[in-house]
Amino acid sequence: MAVQATVSRFPFDADAQEASGLPWGLTVTPFAAKDENGVGPAYGSNGHLLPRCENCYAYFNSYCELDQWAWNCSLCGTLNGLSSEAIARYSLPQSSPEMISSFIDLELPLDGSEEEMTQARPVYVAAIDLSSSEEFLELTKSALLAALEALSPGALFGLATFSHKIGLYDVQGPIPVVKNVFIPPDADSRLSLELEDVMPLLQFLAPVETCKDRIAAALETLRPISSWERSAGAAQGLDGVLMGGRGFGTAMEALFNYLGSEYGNTFALARVFAFLSGPPDYGRGQLDTGRYGEQYASKRVDADRALLPEQTPFYKDLATVAVQSGVCVDIFAVTNEYTDLASLKFLSIESGGSLFLYSSTDDSTLPQDMFRMLSRPYAFNCVLRLRASTEFQPGHSYGHFFPDPQYANVQHIICCDSYATYAYDFDFANNTGFSRDSGEQPVVQIAFQYTVMEQSNSEMVSSSSNHTLKRRLRIRTVQFGTARNINELYDSVDPEVVLLLLVHKVILASLDQGVREGRALLHDWLVLLTAQYNDAFKLAQYKNRSSTMTSQIDVSFSQCPQLQPMPRLVFALLRNPLLRFHEEGVHPDFRIYLQCLFSGLEPSSLHRAIYPALMSYTTPDKQAYPRHSLSRAALITSGSPIFFLDAYTTLIVFYSSTADPSLPFPPPQDCMLRKTINKMKKERSITPRLMFMRGGEDDATAFENYLIEEQDVNGSSGFASAMGFVSFLEDVTQSVSQYMMTEVK
Repeated sequence: MAVQATVSRFPFDADAQEASGLPWGLTVTPFAAKDENGVGPAYGSNGHLLPRCENCYAYFNSYCELDQWAWNCSLCGTLNGLSSEAIARYSLPQSSPEMISSFIDLELPLDGSEEEMTQARPVYVAAIDLSSSEEFLELTKSALLAALEALSPGALFGLATFSHKIGLYDVQGPIPVVKNVFIPPDADSRLSLELEDVMPLLQFLAPVETCKDRIAAALETLRPISSWERSAGAAQGLDGVLMGGRGFGTAMEALFNYLGSEYGNTFALARVFAFLSGPPDYGRGQLDTGRYGEQYASKRVDADRALLPEQTPFYKDLATVAVQSGVCVDIFAVTNEYTDLASLKFLSIESGGSLFLYSSTDDSTLPQDMFRMLSRPYAFNCVLRLRASTEFQPGHSYGHFFPDPQYANVQHIICCDSYATYAYDFDFANNTGFSRDSGEQPVVQIAFQYTVMEQSNSEMVSSSSNHTLKRRLRIRTVQFGTARNINELYDSVDPEVVLLLLVHKVILASLDQGVREGRALLHDWLVLLTAQYNDAFKLAQYKNRSSTMTSQIDVSFSQCPQLQPMPRLVFALLRNPLLRFHEEGVHPDFRIYLQCLFSGLEPSSLHRAIYPALMSYTTPDKQAYPRHSLSRAALITSGSPIFFLDAYTTLIVFYSSTADPSLPFPPPQDCMLRKTINKMKKERSITPRLMFMRGGEDDATAFENYLIEEQDVNGSSGFASAMGFVSFLEDVTQSVSQYMMTEVK
């Protein structure tokens, strides 16, 4: 469990926090195997016996004061008694994980019999769009063949298709058999039959270890729905115009109800992989994609605001059905047409799944992403709770979870892998702040209850039932310092965590009020931070409301190294498609995909995605410089022949036009550069696209587009002009000057 705060020394009180201009909060990556320093937890058992505070319900931890009979809570200070069992246990402190570490992971007892625990099996269902192309189906087949290799023995797999009908495959016999049920065309009608009546669920779910070849054979039989068949099955609209044939919403609803009948019996969590080649346009949950063309053509409606909200609550409501049925949904959209992911996204992110978008089948990393996703461990049925010492409290929380309807600051996460990250910001509980005299430090405690499915090593257990559920409690208690002055506060800033909080805030602002408002929020924040910094260090002051500055405004934060990256990060975020305007060619579905991706990344990964790392090499085996600014000037002045750019989702190796022709291209597999690339690919939550190009020979547009410091920020925003980053800083300087003059008045 990695925990990273925006400032390692907390502001002393609300006035100090406001004067700093900094967001105050932290990020949590709860299922990460180690903390942010690479240290793992102390493991143990009997988590249900861990003492809890009678007042704030925090767990006993290594920061608590302990005497023979009682303990003081490190969060609220309450004196709590100890049971006789706890007294005996803590008489040997080195035997208790909670006594030796502030980061612990304890096993909890499971409800249910041992037999039920061993019979729970991983269940996976692929739902494939047949209203598609041959290329789409070939890519989907490759992805599922990769998935089958990643699934553990004992897993159950079901194959379903959808178009104007739902197809269920029985692959447990000698040849694959498919049974179909037709989908009513209108948005209100449900299926005439339950899927259980079409095919019993346990006939549909096949054991992977014995049916892998037959599943592969069934995949080979998949063909796109032909135009004549779609015409016969699809509804006829006005004047006989064809009205669609992709009944995605009805298919998902039926599958969730189908699987839900065995939730808690056959499986503890089912994962549905939904492969989509276009917008749902048939049956329940059909979407009106005409709004994209209408808004694109209109000059009177803000498309950046109109295309971000969902057009129907159907898929958000359907996510609730998925959760109640024990189903997590991963959506793989392979399309370049408007699919309205703004409506569809809730089905994945609120059920604990992921949303993937591929613009074409040609260079898609879908098979690699499937294998990677299924090869890494994940927890499910998770509950995340953050507690803080009495002087402050959690404010907003951010991430792919749903809040507990009854308890504050409790989040439920259906499925969580080791990359998934959540964020909180803090507010002071009162005007007093932290005490200067008590010596007590601010404390945050994060508790994470989760379930994992472990394979049994016993040969006595058959391969069809070799999984055991384990319920665990992971607790991290962190003590922070307090900053005595603004200098200490600024010196303790973590710019990557600040960026992460900012991204969450601008995403929310964009969804609520449009991209223009999100950009304005970000720009105004940087102006405020710069003004507060200049005021704190007495760098720019006005003698009266009409005089000029006594000294030049410092927009580069020269007195504070920890803040120096912030102007570049904000500039890069403004240049990112997340916040660029619709008229600049940013597809609304791509923006939604980035919102979903960015809001789940941990700080260093998000940093790469917003401001890519550019490094240079003298040869493929020798690095020249570890970091350059994203400008053509940096390339020219470095004189290096090879450049490597890491933009998280894309990796580019660029050979300059002046590179020695004898340098091997592309870099050989055993060289230092390739090893760096392979290491990065292995550490990513998604498979980055790898590109090689030569300057002067290949089209280098993809590489040059990342050299943002010499590109314009759209002039209509009013935030920068023709000289890119330099001009952006000039604009910020002017805005800070105006703000400080207003404050003097």
